[in-house]
Amino acid sequence: MGFARTCSVALVGVDGVVVEVQADLEPGVAAFTLVGLPDKTLVESRDRVRAAVTNAGAGWPQKKLTVGLSPADVPKSGSGFDLAVATAVLGAAELVDPRAIADLVLIGELGLDGRVRPVRGVLPAVLAAAEAGYRQVVVPEQCAAEAALVPDVSVLGVRTLRQLIAVLTGGEVPAEEPAAEPGRPDPLLAGLLVPGAGLGTGLDRAPARSGEGLPDLADVAGQRTARRALEVAAAGGHHLFLNGPPGAGKTMLAERLPGLLPPLTRQESLEVTAVHSVAGLLPPGEPLIATAPYCAPHHSATMQSLVGGGTGLPRPGAVSLAHGGILFLDEAPEFSPKALDALRQPLESGQVVIARAAGVVRLPARFLMVLAANPCPCGRHTGPGAGCECPASVVRRYQARLSGPLLDRVDLRVDVEPVSRSDLLGPGGRGETTAAVAERVRAARTRAAARLAGTPWNTNAEVPGHELRTRWQVTPGALGPAERDLERGLLTARGLDRVLRVAWTVADLRGRDRPDALDVAVALELRTGVSRGVPHLMGELA
Repeated sequence: MGFARTCSVALVGVDGVVVEVQADLEPGVAAFTLVGLPDKTLVESRDRVRAAVTNAGAGWPQKKLTVGLSPADVPKSGSGFDLAVATAVLGAAELVDPRAIADLVLIGELGLDGRVRPVRGVLPAVLAAAEAGYRQVVVPEQCAAEAALVPDVSVLGVRTLRQLIAVLTGGEVPAEEPAAEPGRPDPLLAGLLVPGAGLGTGLDRAPARSGEGLPDLADVAGQRTARRALEVAAAGGHHLFLNGPPGAGKTMLAERLPGLLPPLTRQESLEVTAVHSVAGLLPPGEPLIATAPYCAPHHSATMQSLVGGGTGLPRPGAVSLAHGGILFLDEAPEFSPKALDALRQPLESGQVVIARAAGVVRLPARFLMVLAANPCPCGRHTGPGAGCECPASVVRRYQARLSGPLLDRVDLRVDVEPVSRSDLLGPGGRGETTAAVAERVRAARTRAAARLAGTPWNTNAEVPGHELRTRWQVTPGALGPAERDLERGLLTARGLDRVLRVAWTVADLRGRDRPDALDVAVALELRTGVSRGVPHLMGELA
């Protein structure tokens, strides 16, 4: 009787569980049994593994073979277990040393010819293995750079099963030919991208690096208030609602927001890359996403495409693909009300929990949301002399599609006015460049990071209101107008907390140690749209 074991990783969302792959050979009629709650794809691995082992030059054991995946109560899906199953079988047949593979973590799909094909989710799988204490992993050659992002883990990238056998037996490693000739598409890369997985998410598959190639904020004519609100949103991570007629520049402003955000930290990059790897949207040749993602789904997107879902275990939706970046909902009232209200939980908690029959998945979803909307179906309701013909009931019904609880979670609400002729055609209509505004945003975030050092929060938008009211207080008397609005019912308790968060961001932009009455007034005006006697709002913040 022969027995061997090795390890692989089962992914549940972006969390991994180390799975022990055991192979047992006993005398009897030749058969291959796979147990341990495998899905259809994993059950089919029996034929792939048998053909790959045979074509790799190793004899297939003609005995009763049982392969168990433990823990048996964790659902296991995908073809990433092929390499571990094949190696365990070779160990049980004593074609490789069972002791040499006991502490190995192997991830990869096998082709019938023995080639090791790349799979999705390598980064979160290796992260899970490292957290469990494993220090040696074997992955497909195309995924080696992605796996090497995890520190203190030795990564071996193999092109074929024959190469892995040579490494494990101490033989000469054969130089296998690449799957594709130079200049031709590599068929193995098909395992990294899922066709249609990005539909409805509006995800930019290849975000520009270091701001290169991004639209410049100087292209926006006029819109001083909206531009400053954009700066405040980027500096503090605050959600933003742009309301205005068509052609005023709402989409232009939102598209220029990614250029204002600082590069992702190492930890943020790993989180974002892990989500995109699981979703099958990791750009080829870019193992690490270093810039904030920008996700702009179409208004016909379903609730499942926004928050995640699908058959079996749920897949990441737009809110998770926008983690660490921006979720832009253009024509927000045209989205399904149920889909919009489903955003309320991730807006508060920074994660989304999806329960399905196959299991419960917790996905990261901390993003900066930008909503853009017209004032009415025709878009001319608030324009001077625009001639809106929408009945009042239609306007109210249209605006009510954005529910009060959703808007209460939005920190900044700005009316984007139509662009004037002088701003559009005159020499003084252009504002600052993205680089100039991004420098102020970076300085403000540095001040906030120094203040929040040693806490679990990174931006002002994440700090709980209780902490702002007790641990970091504004100057005495500065909250007077906000308190009066709370008493009149113009602000909710959540709204007051969000005014405090914005006030701290405004203070950071102005280089002040804590917010004063002016900062609170600016925050109130940006939230309510009601003038607070700050006629030179834009100049005061610069």
